[in-house]
This record gives sequence, structure tokens and C-alpha cells, in this order.
Amino acid sequence: MLIPDRMGVMILGEASLFPQAMMPLFIFEPRYREMLAESLESHRMFCLAMQRTGAKRESPCRIATLGLVRASVRNPNGTSNLVLQGLIRVRLGRIVQTRPYRKHLITPVKEKLEKSPAIQGLVRRCLELVDARLRQDQPVPLDLIRQLAAGGPAEGETQVEDCIRALGNIQHPGRFADLVGALLLPNPMARQLILETVNTELRLQHLALFLEGEVDQGSSTGMEP
Repeated sequence: MLIPDRMGVMILGEASLFPQAMMPLFIFEPRYREMLAESLESHRMFCLAMQRTGAKRESPCRIATLGLVRASVRNPNGTSNLVLQGLIRVRLGRIVQTRPYRKHLITPVKEKLEKSPAIQGLVRRCLELVDARLRQDQPVPLDLIRQLAAGGPAEGETQVEDCIRALGNIQHPGRFADLVGALLLPNPMARQLILETVNTELRLQHLALFLEGEVDQGSSTGMEP
């Protein structure tokens, strides 16, 4: 797939799109309506970036995700509902257009398939933490478990064991970290840090620390006073 050197950018306050992930979006602002229309007429792509924390003006984080519009339904009032699939991490460069919507120069962030004993050990640790989190009393939505289990059966029960088995079969440690981070980290800044960390080992280290925090919090929530 040919990646253009400049792309429209949608900025959301607490949302990070990960490569391979699907995100439903409701497009209602006039500028983003126009961005979507132009995207659908050409490459069907735009970037999604999180708003930089503490910035007074609209200011995107420099690492964003280039997404592909998989489906789009235009409503009678001009708004649209769509599904955006993350493709690759990109680094946002200088602004080349501000109206009617922002457009930045973009540079794809290259990721390597990294494997080492340390990385494999971190994956095992993260799997242990995911298992612990899903077994806590604090409920985890069944739909989330099914997503972690790579699309479990539409009917019937999806077991935690199915989820752990499916995650363990992911051959790319970086993608493993992205999937778990996207689905099990509720804190938007934690998700953004996972997105911005290109080095696989460091990404997994961050993920393990965040998961430990989620497990600890779940344990505290499940304790009787």
C-alpha cells in the first residue's frame, strides 16, 4: 500500500488507535466531514492522534496512527458513522494545511520483529498478568475477552483459557503489546505511551508495569471492607 507523505489528522482528547485495531467513530464536525469526504474519494486514509496533555491549543501527540476507513455510512444530517482500522504508526511532521482541516507531513515509523530471551520472558509475564486480571472479581466485559481471544464464538462462553491461548500464539511481540494495551489499559496516557514506544522490549516493560497496576487495583476493589 502506497503511503502518502502528507495526511489529514483528526485529534481526539483521550483516544489512541493502535495498528491492526478497529475503532468506531462518529464524524460530526464540519472540518472532519470534509476530511472524510476527501479521504473516501482518494486513498480512504487519515491519521488519528491524541491531544497533547496540558496543551492549551489543539496540539496532537507526535506519534499517531494512520488508519484506513473500512466502512462508512453517511447519515441524512451529514454526519457519518465509520470504522477505522489502524495501519501503521506515523510520526507527525510540520503542518502543511490548517483549513478546512489539519494536514501534516507524515513519516512511517518502522518496526522490527524483535525476539530475544528477555522479550519472551516479558511476554510470559504479561500473559500471567492478563490471566490474573481476567480472573479477578471485578468483571471484564465478555466482548473484550472475545476480542482478546481473536474473535471467539458469537454464541456460547469464551473462557479465559481461550484468551490466553490465543494471545500466546501471536508471533509478533510488538503486536501482542499493542493488542493487550489497547484492550486492557483504561488510562489514555498509558495507552499513548505504549503507542509511542517503538522499541519492543521497552514497550513490553511498560505494559507489564501498567498491567501490574491494573491487577493491584482490581485486587483492592475486590476486597471486602
